[in-house]
Amino acid sequence: QVQLVESGGGLVQAGGSLRLSCAASGRTFRYYAMGWFRQAPGKEREFVAYIGWSGSGARYADSVRGRFTISRDNAKNTVYLQMNSLKPEDTAVYYCAARGQEYTGGSIFSREYDYWGQGTQVTVSS
Repeated sequence: QVQLVESGGGLVQAGGSLRLSCAASGRTFRYYAMGWFRQAPGKEREFVAYIGWSGSGARYADSVRGRFTISRDNAKNTVYLQMNSLKPEDTAVYYCAARGQEYTGGSIFSREYDYWGQGTQVTVSS
């Protein structure tokens, strides 16, 4: 079992930055690919970024590429999402997720993740 707890959300002005953290419990965290998703009011949950279990193989949604950076520190059982140049359309609840199969790559599909955090709200004002 893996438990995930996100933090770092908040209110920021357009053009600002936030760094989200996702702390994981469980010894096998380091072997799981991790992803970030987001869900805005009235919209479906959408892919933001993922990173492979070794820290390589990152991929980003077109809407965030060049502005967001995903990274992980397996020694701290934590994955991060650095968000720069934030826009009002980035406003959403952000979720981290872990794939339940060791040594697999990330996925853009939420259904392929087995563990989810509770989410953290990010609000970007114009």
